[in-house]
Amino acid sequence: MRIVSGKWRSKRITAPKNLPTRPTTDFAKESLFNVLNNRFDFEEIRVLDLFSGTGNISYEFASRGTVDLTAVDQNRNCARFITATSDALDAGIHVVQADAMQYVRRASTSFDLIFADPPYDWEHHESLVKSILDIGLLSKGGEAVIEHSNQTDLSNLPGFFAHRKYGHVNFSFFSRPQDVAAED
Repeated sequence: MRIVSGKWRSKRITAPKNLPTRPTTDFAKESLFNVLNNRFDFEEIRVLDLFSGTGNISYEFASRGTVDLTAVDQNRNCARFITATSDALDAGIHVVQADAMQYVRRASTSFDLIFADPPYDWEHHESLVKSILDIGLLSKGGEAVIEHSNQTDLSNLPGFFAHRKYGHVNFSFFSRPQDVAAED
């Protein structure tokens, strides 16, 4: 994987082959960050990266200046790899080894941006989105981005406001329903 932009631009990070992950492609990641760059000041936001896997998305945020960054993955080897890479980069990523849904249900703070990349065959996307919104995990003006396959349609869920597709990678964007209502 490659960091696309920021202070570690073009840096390649090689994850162990035995990690049970599917990192977001460079093309999709670069396109996503082009969208997010127009909406957020990366140095000023609190980010939660759920189903972090190799940490690909977290490193990109850190490279672009995000300092309040939490990465959550239940796999011990993934969490260890993210921790080791974060330490080597001096990225300051707070790594939590936990089930993402349990973390969401127990979180006591809100985030400006939540990125989630669950396995494509995962059947709980709707529950994840509803939990994020119902629990109040998004701060006012915050957004959640869920990566998913072509077979998953999240457009009927509360707070949905945009969908982007890059090859086989899909991103659905959500905000707090009360923020959407305030704009109308």
